[in-house]
Amino acid sequence: MNIGTFDSGLGGLLITKSLISAMPEYNFCYLGDTLHVPYGARSKDVVFDFTKNCIEYLFEKKDCKLIIIACNTATFAALRRLQQTYLPQKYPDRRILGVIVPTVEEVIEKKYTSVGLLATQGTVNSDVYGIELKKRKPEIKLYSCPAPLLVPLVENNADEFAPPIIESYIKNFIDKDIEAIILGCTHYPHYKKQIAEISKKILGRNIDILSQDEFLPASLKDYLSRHPEIDNCLSKNSKYSFEITDINDAYIQQARAIFGKDIIIQKVDI
Repeated sequence: MNIGTFDSGLGGLLITKSLISAMPEYNFCYLGDTLHVPYGARSKDVVFDFTKNCIEYLFEKKDCKLIIIACNTATFAALRRLQQTYLPQKYPDRRILGVIVPTVEEVIEKKYTSVGLLATQGTVNSDVYGIELKKRKPEIKLYSCPAPLLVPLVENNADEFAPPIIESYIKNFIDKDIEAIILGCTHYPHYKKQIAEISKKILGRNIDILSQDEFLPASLKDYLSRHPEIDNCLSKNSKYSFEITDINDAYIQQARAIFGKDIIIQKVDI
């Protein structure tokens, strides 16, 4: 059986690459719902429906035992409901994980007292990061800024337009005394170097950048070590598949740039 990774677009590929690099022996099946990208401005019910359909495809067609929702918007909009109602009824022996709790745990482990958050409008409006931090470490201050334009920039290979837009977002953290910025969308690691440089320029000091592609592999390894009943079911012969719900030239170009080589990407109807 396989590990599935799911996102609306290229952000999930960044996460998948990091997982494959850290755990190359496992089989990974990536699915990007590029037909409906971006998810960030859509309603919670619509995101849930899109996510459920893609999750079911990965379970039924790709034989996934475990699925990582590599999308912050889909994690807050769909994960809990899928875990509490969908899995017990249809796939009680399988698991779905998200990216938000591992990120909050990283903030706590690093012992930050004040952090900024760049995320989609939907994630910011949900206050899911604030809620999860208050459950675990309520004294940590969180300052959130929606950054909706970064996803279409990544998806359309429009990096030349990113710096002034990033600068406008970072200015929201002036006088907030933050120690780190959470990249609360899996597309955003594409710009982590620029975000770090612009943050230093705008805020006048080095700011740590919490990029989910950097710590999610360790989080997944830890999960599997604590759940051998899952790990023992996973195939380990280094097979990887990449599927999306719509293909365009910009996506293929960006996907190849992410992996540094040609990868076979197939279109699927869901």
